[in-house]
Order: sequence, then C-alpha cells, then structure tokens
Amino acid sequence: MKYFFREIKNSNGFSLIEVMIAMVILTGCIVTLTSAWSGNYFRLNKAQMNHNVAELLQRKVTEIEIEYLNKPIEEIKDSDGGKFKGFPNYRWTMSSQDFEMPDLSAVLIGQDGGADEILITLIKQMGEHISKSIKEVEVAVYVKFKKKEVKYALTTYFVDFEKEVDFSALTSLVGGIGGGGN
Repeated sequence: MKYFFREIKNSNGFSLIEVMIAMVILTGCIVTLTSAWSGNYFRLNKAQMNHNVAELLQRKVTEIEIEYLNKPIEEIKDSDGGKFKGFPNYRWTMSSQDFEMPDLSAVLIGQDGGADEILITLIKQMGEHISKSIKEVEVAVYVKFKKKEVKYALTTYFVDFEKEVDFSALTSLVGGIGGGGN
C-alpha cells in the first residue's frame, strides 16, 4: 500500500516540459487549420467572383444581341457602359469597331505562279464587303478585387446579311478583258 501511495504522490501534475510540448503541438495544429481554412476561403471567394463575372458577361452580351437583333450594324453604338444592379463591385463596358478583313491578295500573289488580276480584284472586293458587313463588339466586365480592378472581356461579331455585294469593279474588269478579245 505504501508503494501505491508513493506513486500517486509523485504524479500529482505535469512537468513544465510536458506542458510546453503539448502547447507547441496544439499551436501547430491551430496554425495548420487556420491556414487551410483561409486558403479555402480565398479559393471560394475567387470561384464566386469568377461565377458572377461569367454570368454577368453572358447576360450583358445577350442583352446587346437582343437590342441590335435585325437592325443594321451601323446602329450599334461605338461605346456604352454602366453598373450592374445588385453587384456593387462590378461594372461593364461595350465598345465596337468596324471589322478589318486582312488583305489576302498578297498571299495569292506570293504563291508559285501568282494570281490573275480577276482573282485579286475578286478577293479585294469580297474583303471590302466583309469589312462593311461585320461589326466587332467587345463586352467587358470589370470587378474590384483586392484593391485593384480586373477586366474580363468577350468579343463577338455582328453580321449584316442584308448588305449587297458591289461587283462593279469586277464587272468592269471582266468586261474590259472580254471586250478586248473581240
């Protein structure tokens, strides 16, 4: 019985070193959990922001497409913008410009054997027609994120299928070639 009593008497508490080790382990666990939680919280906020941007961008592009549906491309505004209702950190802009068709005649001329004048004229006229029939529209959503503004943009093209192709230069060229042979 004395032996049992002596053992209880010697183990009344924890030593200082045992308490310090337990505190270090507990602090390490708390730091690890806090950093994991804050990282997940940041990723969740960023995912929510990306979702909002995608939804707002899609909504604004659809509104613009509906606004200019069946209208000539000349009626499309050069620029516009505003804020989103219910989303105070988000704003949008729209800018449009004429589509510039690249000059493809240089590619044809550079090929072996080159290209004849009729084909080059046809390509140039089609390029001019395409440039007049297409309007490039960029819609951008800006969001304030961590004290700076980030831009997300989408470009779409409006096509006026009702524009007539002007072949006057081609017909005069073909007429001149055909007329010279008679």
